[in-house]
Amino acid sequence: MSLYSGKHSVGSENVQATADEYGGLFDASKDQNELVQKRKENYTTLVNHYYDLVTDFFEYGWGKSFHFAPMARGEAFDQAIAAHEHFLALRLKLGPGMKVIDVGCGVGGPLMEIARFSRANITGVNNNDYQIARGQKYVEKAGLKQHASFLKADFMNIPQPDNTYDAAYAIEATVHAPSKTGIYGEIFRLIKPGGYFAAYEWVMTDKYDPSNAAHIKIKRDIEIGDGIPNLDTVKECIEALQAVGFEVIEHYDLSPVDEVRPVPWYRPLEAGFSWSGFKRSVIGIQATHYMVAALEKIGLAPKGSLQTHTYLESAATGLVKGGQAGIFTPMFYFLVRKPENKNK
Repeated sequence: MSLYSGKHSVGSENVQATADEYGGLFDASKDQNELVQKRKENYTTLVNHYYDLVTDFFEYGWGKSFHFAPMARGEAFDQAIAAHEHFLALRLKLGPGMKVIDVGCGVGGPLMEIARFSRANITGVNNNDYQIARGQKYVEKAGLKQHASFLKADFMNIPQPDNTYDAAYAIEATVHAPSKTGIYGEIFRLIKPGGYFAAYEWVMTDKYDPSNAAHIKIKRDIEIGDGIPNLDTVKECIEALQAVGFEVIEHYDLSPVDEVRPVPWYRPLEAGFSWSGFKRSVIGIQATHYMVAALEKIGLAPKGSLQTHTYLESAATGLVKGGQAGIFTPMFYFLVRKPENKNK
């Protein structure tokens, strides 16, 4: 797709203002504890601003599935992404006729892939109008309207009755929530007793040292570059799941490399990965930076586009450094179950 197709998600005249407002929530000169609280209180605005600004960039470099995946040697990027999505479908035992909710569905890449793979009926929850509009077009074009749909809602308060869904999943989306107990509690409410919830969560690992300045910088770069109120730890996520009533079936980090998938999740962001992945690499991101700067200067890209891309450069730098140091993972996987006797 073209980076600039003539219609920007927030309107060409509003890109700079939106970028400025978004950046103010991460101002390094202000008290960071206060800013974290402010980001949590204003998470809806934060996340909507973020995806209004970056959705076009994401699709340009990443496709329709905005997430990472471990990779086998010689495996194509798109294949690895699809396999990562299939893994969740298999762990949830999704099948034809099941009613499933995708919490934070983006433009619907995973939703469509999992619907095709499982034949389940999947509702994607998203609070961003621009992404929903794009997703609906993709679903219609793919001929999946019978199995894939969208619900515009704040995922902290989804307007559906208790015990509506057979299963739920979230792929690198609930990191945007202001409270883990809040988002997990809402998912707990929505799935039927005995139903499963599986997710890939962005977390700081046990190797993260909150007193280490370099670690703090990496964490902040990831947060500002990816529209995150605050990155939680593995321990905080598990405690939140248990606190709302889930039975934890299994959990582990899928990021460590092994003989089956020896290519780390952050490799596509590193320089020199492959020509096909050039747009995702550090060199490709830098090249895009100069392209956007030139387009903005001559008026073909709206003011604020370069500032937006700078946020994504911060994200790429932080993600690679975090992955290399082992202090961050975007694929902390867990599978949990709502007990049979729970009707919250």
